[in-house]
Amino acid sequence: MFQQGLSGLNGASKSLDVIGNNISNASTVGFKGSNVDFADLYANTLNGAFGNSAGIGVSVAKIAQQFTQGGLETTNNPLDIAINGNGFLREVVNGSVQYSRNGQLHEDKTNTIVNAQGAVVTGYLADKKGVIQYGPPVPLTLDKSDLTPTQSTTMNFSGNLSSTEPVVTKAPFDANDPATYSAREDGTVYDSLGTAHHMTTYYVKTSANNWDVYASADGKELVAQSVAASIISDQPTQAALATYQADVTAVPPVAQSQIDADANAYAQAAGQAMTNAMTADGATQAQLDALAAVYDVNTGVGTQSGITPDQINAKLAAAVTVPPVKIGSLVFDQTGNISAAAMALLPTPQSVPFTANLPIFPDTGATQPMAIKVTFNGLNQFGSVTNMNTGIGDGSSAGAWQSYQIDQNGVILGQYSNGTSRAMGQIAMATFASIDGLTPLGNNAWSESPNSGPPIIGVPNAGPFGKLFSGQVENSNVDLTSELVNMITAQRVYQANAQTIKTEDSILQTLVNLR
Repeated sequence: MFQQGLSGLNGASKSLDVIGNNISNASTVGFKGSNVDFADLYANTLNGAFGNSAGIGVSVAKIAQQFTQGGLETTNNPLDIAINGNGFLREVVNGSVQYSRNGQLHEDKTNTIVNAQGAVVTGYLADKKGVIQYGPPVPLTLDKSDLTPTQSTTMNFSGNLSSTEPVVTKAPFDANDPATYSAREDGTVYDSLGTAHHMTTYYVKTSANNWDVYASADGKELVAQSVAASIISDQPTQAALATYQADVTAVPPVAQSQIDADANAYAQAAGQAMTNAMTADGATQAQLDALAAVYDVNTGVGTQSGITPDQINAKLAAAVTVPPVKIGSLVFDQTGNISAAAMALLPTPQSVPFTANLPIFPDTGATQPMAIKVTFNGLNQFGSVTNMNTGIGDGSSAGAWQSYQIDQNGVILGQYSNGTSRAMGQIAMATFASIDGLTPLGNNAWSESPNSGPPIIGVPNAGPFGKLFSGQVENSNVDLTSELVNMITAQRVYQANAQTIKTEDSILQTLVNLR
């Protein structure tokens, strides 16, 4: 007789428990609210007839979590991530795998990404080149080691060479004389040790649609720069340098007069090495005489007391002038584009890319010379004014890790002091055939169960998985207004069921009083 009322009280009490839990977690990041599903109860009869049965109450069929999307809120932590769409973060705690929507993350002392409870976020790590290594998900321990330098191998120059530019009449080409060229374009290249060097290409219009291209390294035309760099491999020069260094660092110190004599001997050796290189490159007698005057044994730079080999190198290099050599010739067609067919018909057939061998001087200890493939993608010859863009090449200097960001695909991009970025890893995600079948574990986490099916692993923003938003979190999906209304309703239901029991008690008491 009291069965219906008691089951109603139990059901209403369970509903209030769920509503209270929802309200208490209204501010919990990644929390998913729950609803109570009820089912009516009927007693079995021997003949299976239920037509005249009033039912014996209600039961709780299921407490179902609602995996609807929560609102996104911005934070100041770049490691905070919000999932917008389907999927869970895959985490490991003490060897056990769990799944969560709570993206409040940070790094521990080992640079591993974890949540507030110490659960380790898993994904895919990148190699030293920033290539993501896919396979079974692993803990995301970020490699913050410095980036090693990468030597430049290519450089692309683009822009517009005006078809109205006059033919250059002043010769020979001189990188320091703008009257000997029509336009120039600059770019930065890096040697094998990561030292930046300035590369410039110069464009000399020789006739309609025809342009010769020259290049310089660190402000000096390539042939002249190679002459200066010839001392790096010259044995007499290096022997004189070794003698100078030995006397400068000698203990006890040697007389300054001896050091000055060593410097002068170095100037003679270096000057002679450059003279030999200039002669091989077709320098005129006047050009050779100009250099010889700089290292004259009686009046040259080597006679200055206290002068160093580096200072001697700079003065000698400044005096080097040799006939320039172009790195190639460009021919444009009538539509303003580079014509490969016309270039192939030149007296010396040409093709892009050009190769520019850039000598490095002063010597940095890097690989000599730098072979740069020069391309001209996006270079045109139209009637508008000449407008050259900054050259874009590969290569980079060494870089120290500074910060990171996470993109919508879950890729963790490290930002480095050399201005480059590199993928450090990618966050993995999981979903299930039936997310309603997941087992809640607390701490905003779930585990798989026979009812959920095995996890489907993937990456954000691909297939069934949603996007990740860095610097944001997903708030609880609990609607406080609805929960408060539901609480009032559950309270009324509880009161009504209590009244049923009271009424049944009153009827029973009347029957007892009949005797």
